Amino acid sequence: MRLVQVMVPAGKRESILRTLDDEGIDYVVTEETSSREYTATVTFPLPQAAVEPVLEKLRDAGLDRDAYTIVLDAETVISRQFDELVERYEEDEENGDRIAREELAARARSLAPNWRTFVVMTVVSSVVATAGLLLDSAAVVVGSMVIAPLIGPAMATSTGSVVDDRELLLRGVKQQVAGGLLAVVAAAVFATLLRTAHVVPLEAADVFAIDEVRERLVPDVLSLVIALGAGIAGALSLSTGVSTALVGVMIAAALVPPTAVVGIGLAWGSPRTVSGALVLVLVNFLSINFAALAVLWLTGYRPKNWFRREEARTATLKRIATLGIALLVLSSLLAGVTYNTYRTATFEEDTRAAVDDVLADYEGLKSLSVTIAYEETFPFSRPERVTVTVGHPPGRETPELANRLAERIERLDNPAFRADGPITVEVQYVVVDVGTSTAGATAAKLSASPRIAADRPAPATV
Repeated sequence: MRLVQVMVPAGKRESILRTLDDEGIDYVVTEETSSREYTATVTFPLPQAAVEPVLEKLRDAGLDRDAYTIVLDAETVISRQFDELVERYEEDEENGDRIAREELAARARSLAPNWRTFVVMTVVSSVVATAGLLLDSAAVVVGSMVIAPLIGPAMATSTGSVVDDRELLLRGVKQQVAGGLLAVVAAAVFATLLRTAHVVPLEAADVFAIDEVRERLVPDVLSLVIALGAGIAGALSLSTGVSTALVGVMIAAALVPPTAVVGIGLAWGSPRTVSGALVLVLVNFLSINFAALAVLWLTGYRPKNWFRREEARTATLKRIATLGIALLVLSSLLAGVTYNTYRTATFEEDTRAAVDDVLADYEGLKSLSVTIAYEETFPFSRPERVTVTVGHPPGRETPELANRLAERIERLDNPAFRADGPITVEVQYVVVDVGTSTAGATAAKLSASPRIAADRPAPATV
């Protein structure tokens, strides 16, 4: 419910009050004594969905478009006519439960913080996210999302576009660009300090093996779904007057951790490794803006002045198309990652089946583990080494399996992997008994040249 207060210009009092009467709206008229161009103040309650259409009818009746207007939340309204208004506008599918255009712009402005607050909160959230990623702490990473001021700039950009508020649009765009760059720089500087001070004495390979970091290195199409969902939820929460606090956390979840991962990659001198995280950041920014802009436009928000609507429509549709094309290009990389995940999973399954088939011909031999090492080259990866650990009874001679396994893996239905280069196959033998035993390893490469298996015995305890 809303309580609306408007100033009535001279000569328009009768037509404005008649419009309110025709709509069945209760109102109170207060005489204006400030000797200005306004003669009275009219206060009346409205359902949330009725604010914009009623204000439009009052403007048609003579209310100035830039007239002094206040829209407040009302806790309770006791009025028979108000109940009838609620029933009428609840059945209006066109208006639904969206707030007025003026409220939308005001809420978007309030969500976009001033620059000092925005810079400080962005740096703090990025530093906290970096610490959480390196600690492999999901709770700390979630905490960084809560304090990230990212929903405001995204919603300001979309709202400024649909209502043709250039100042609000530019403010949102500038804060999004500055926020993304600032988050990466803050994460990189903080991670560099941790590395040089040996607070995190890890090599690059160890850092990128941390679960919270690794899952942002190779994003797939599910990441696109998350970002689109965040943009849709943000636009709907803004346009319906629902609290945006939790939605802001969802938007931050799509943006803060990957920007921190990019900063970590720069600190450890591996920008190529975090190229996937950088693509994820760009995709998420584009997705959130694309979804929010489309939802607000489809909800029916337009500029106040009729002659500006066609101009705003053209500009908004161009922005939606531009964002959509850029998103489609970047999303093709995510689709590549998804396909790569599918083919690596298939390769691992087929490899384990091939190992079991080969070992089935040898009595007493058992596959203890099959480990596959990959060369990560975003968006695709290729297997470099297959390590098979084979258990055998004590006192039994171990057969040479490396060449046979190499030939068997080479025949797998994975032409893409075979074209990428040779795959090294190693076999490690372990006595499946308690005590001291002997372990050996043989290796063969998948190539056209003759395969040579070499036994390298070494003591081991099982």
